[in-house]
This record gives sequence, C-alpha cells and structure tokens, in this order.
Amino acid sequence: MDALLDIGRIFINPVFYIALIAAVLLGYFRVKKERKTFRTRVVWGGTEFAGLLKDGFLFAIILSILFAGVGLVVPMEWLVALSIVSIIMLISGVYQMGSFIYLSLAAVALGWLMRTNAWSIDLGFLQFQGYFLSWEWLVPVALITGAFVVLEGWLVRKYGAVSASPRLEKAPRGLMAAVYKSKRLWLIPVLLVVPGSLVESYAPYWPQLPIGESSFSFILFPIVFGFQSLARKTMPIYLFPRIGKAIMIVGGVVVVLALLALLWQPLAFAALIIGALGRFGVAIYFAAKERQGNHAVTPQALGVMIVDVLPDSPADKMGLIRGEVIRKVNGLSVSNESELYEAIQVNAAHCRLEVLDHNREVRLRQHVIFRHDHHRLGLIVVN
Repeated sequence: MDALLDIGRIFINPVFYIALIAAVLLGYFRVKKERKTFRTRVVWGGTEFAGLLKDGFLFAIILSILFAGVGLVVPMEWLVALSIVSIIMLISGVYQMGSFIYLSLAAVALGWLMRTNAWSIDLGFLQFQGYFLSWEWLVPVALITGAFVVLEGWLVRKYGAVSASPRLEKAPRGLMAAVYKSKRLWLIPVLLVVPGSLVESYAPYWPQLPIGESSFSFILFPIVFGFQSLARKTMPIYLFPRIGKAIMIVGGVVVVLALLALLWQPLAFAALIIGALGRFGVAIYFAAKERQGNHAVTPQALGVMIVDVLPDSPADKMGLIRGEVIRKVNGLSVSNESELYEAIQVNAAHCRLEVLDHNREVRLRQHVIFRHDHHRLGLIVVN
C-alpha cells in the first residue's frame, strides 16, 4: 500500500488537476456570460468538464498502443518541461496558444534555454536543469506532436461548433449582432515510454522493460491542449469543421516530416518549427477572414433571426437551428421577438412556423406548444 501511495504521489501530474479545474471554470464563466446577456444558459455548465476526457478517450487508448508498439521513447525532462508550459497555458487562459504544437515546441525551447543558461528548478522529486537538444529524442517527440495535432484538428472539427457560445456585439451599422466563441480544453491521458534510468532512481518499484542493455518504463502522462476561436461572418457549423480540417493537414505535414527525419534527423526540428508556423497561419487566416464582411447573425427586416436554440426545447424538437430566420408564425408575419410570441398564442396547440434556412430556402415546421408554455419555445433571438 505504501508503494502504491508513493507511486501516486510521484506520477500523478498536477496538469491533470489544473486541467479539471480549468474546465470547470470554463463552463462557469460561459454560463455566467450567457445568463448576463440572454438571461438563460444555452447548454449545461458542466459541458466543458464532461468533454475534457470523454471526447478523446478512445484516441487515448489508440495512441497509447501505437506509441508503445512503435517504441517511441521520450526523455522525462521533456515531459517535465511540457508540464510546466501546459500549466502556464492553463492558468493564463490564453487557449489561442493552447495547440499542442505550440506546447511541444515551447517545452523543447524551455529545456534548451535552462541547460544553456545553467538554470534549474527544484521540483521536489527532480532537480530540473533542462537538456541539450538531441536528434535521438527529437524525432519521437516530433512524431508524437504531429499525431496530437491531427487529433486536435479532429476534435475541433467535431466539437468546435457544438461548444460555441453566443455573444452580442455591435455590427458596423450600429445594430446588435451575434458572434460565437468556442473555447475548449481536451485532456488525453496517454501511455508513454521513457528511459528507465531516471525513473528507477526515484521509483525503483516502477515496472522496467529491459531491451538489450537498456531499460525503459511506462508512464501515464496527461497531454492537454486548448482551442479558442470566434465565428462572425460564418456560422459555427461551417467554420469550425474547416478550421479543424486545416489543423489536421498541419498535423499530417508534421508527421510526414518527422518520418522523413528517420532518414535525415534535422528534419525533426524543422517539423516542429514548420508545424508551429502552419498552425499559427491557420489561426491568423480564419481570424482575418471572419473580420471581413457582414455578420452572419444580425437583425432581419422580414423575420426573426435565431441566435441559438436551447437543448430539448420545443424549438429544438422542431429542428430549428442557429442562423435560421422565422418569417411567419401561424400565418402571421413576424419581425421581432414580441410579435413572434404574440403570433404563437394565436394557435399554440398547433404552432406552425415558416422558416428561412441557411440556403435561403423556405421550410415549414410545426409543434404543439401549450398556451401556458408559449414563453418556453426555447429560442434566443436577436432584435
């Protein structure tokens, strides 16, 4: 039992707990902002916390098997540096810089700077003094980094739009328009292989894998990365899958360059640099593009623009989605929220809506809404 407690004290990384707290705070501040702006929350406040581990759990297993099976060995010092930069990212809340390519490259740079300048940090179980760059471990680091950037892109593509929270801001003509802010964290606990000598010095009871004259150890390490972006000109359902696809392409380039580094090792470092530049380019390109042109969600002269739909509400059951325009309710034309709910009361038992979708095509939706529940349609609109 004492040995298990000692293992727990040494190998449970503080990144894990800080990420959990950060995810809780993400949901709390999102709900607080939504209630202040719209007097209601859009989705449950624990959404970010629930998705922190759940969204990437299957990939954690797949990548653990892949990395261990291929035999990618990373130094413990790099993991220590990665923990430090990850904690800084989590505490700062600047998730625009939370891409794993940034964190990985920052960890490499931090270790090199500390060794070059003879700096050290006493972590209790380890006197961290940095490390010299070595192609021997930069190649597996680049491969692991590329794999996680691909995963990052997939998660953004699948969950970026779902987690986008509506905000209001002034449009160029002075009207209030809606924008959508997506801010997420993902935690991927992955099994990594590290040289056994360092681990053995502090935890001789930890499993060792002798390979030839060397020994290696497994360590369960919490990889964390973040994402933050804003949708103005494009609806989130279209924007974030595009961003995710672009990130996946960057990750694929990093993987390809890292594989070529097996033939010419300096390409490993080039892979990290090019990956960071590519990821930064993706962020700048889409941010600049979203600032151009009109907002996607603005007040309409001939209808009511839907900002968001509350889950499991009558509007959700009718299939209404963000960015659609309600033109008529029970045969009556509506142009603002007051007219919308007045028209619903005309025949709430058989509410019939004429909706203009994203393709500017008209579709009809209907649903039973009890008279005393007319104010619970579940729509957030912009007037």
